[in-house]
Amino acid sequence: MAADEGNHVFEDQVYLSDLDPNTVRVELYADGVNGGEPVRQEMKREQEPVDANGHLYSAQVPSIRPATDYTARVIPHCYGVAIPLEAARILWQR
Repeated sequence: MAADEGNHVFEDQVYLSDLDPNTVRVELYADGVNGGEPVRQEMKREQEPVDANGHLYSAQVPSIRPATDYTARVIPHCYGVAIPLEAARILWQR
């Protein structure tokens, strides 16, 4: 994580083994503040893989909240299908 002119910049290496990277969504997540909506910022997959199974994802969010409020997560993704937050296959990075 780094800071860039009022933004937090996050980069995460994600190892998907034999999963197609197009079948997951990597995003930054932060709980809502004072009953507000949670922050769900999609992370962009970089073009070049880190290695055979690893991919680098990056995202920026405004620095109005501490960087420690955010965690990266990998969730199943299929265009047009909604995945509930409580789905058992969501992997939370802590």
